[in-house]
Amino acid sequence: MSKVFFTPQLFEFLAELEQNNDRDWFNTNKHRYIEHVREPLLDFIEALGEPLLGISEHFVADPRSNGGSMFRIYRDTRFSKDKTPYKTHVSMQLRHEAGKDAHAPGFYLQLKPGGCTLGGGIYRADNAALSKVRERIVAKTEQWVSLQSDRIFVQSFGRVYGEGLKRVPRGFDKHHQCAEDLKRKTFFVRYEFDDELALSNELLDETARLFSAAGPFMQFITNAIGLRY
Repeated sequence: MSKVFFTPQLFEFLAELEQNNDRDWFNTNKHRYIEHVREPLLDFIEALGEPLLGISEHFVADPRSNGGSMFRIYRDTRFSKDKTPYKTHVSMQLRHEAGKDAHAPGFYLQLKPGGCTLGGGIYRADNAALSKVRERIVAKTEQWVSLQSDRIFVQSFGRVYGEGLKRVPRGFDKHHQCAEDLKRKTFFVRYEFDDELALSNELLDETARLFSAAGPFMQFITNAIGLRY
């Protein structure tokens, strides 16, 4: 039986942070962040290492507190009108070993009161990577359509998500059967779950199961940009 990684104090901290999103409050309550948010998430990332190897040996569960799989809670406000200094969720990305940032292929998990989600894909990749994904969709249309119609995929994620362009990019057939996918700048699958699952001893196994269900999709994207899965 898997262990319980997270307690209600995680969601309590994040809910209070949303109401008190300033440095003075955070510094006063930083011990709560470390105890109830950061350390449990790092433990969870470490525990995912073994099941992740069974999904793909080229994705990394890195439990370091800096530079690892956990995203920083500090927001980058340089180019944002929203100057609140902290994110009101906690998240992680189990990134491909060749990836240097969040735009690389990766498996993802987010914990937020009333807004927990997990999944995977590639987020706002550069134009070269996007062109390779689109070219593979055209070259391997049957495979792309088949993986999205697979029963386990549909039950787990429903469909592929991701913001897109208004028109199919130049060089691609606007009447292609996967035209909506060819417009995408982000290719992602996601599964939303309730806070109760996050606080249960089932979270690790369920996360591993859903990451595995995303495997054929992740393999398609990863291979498309020339990386091993």
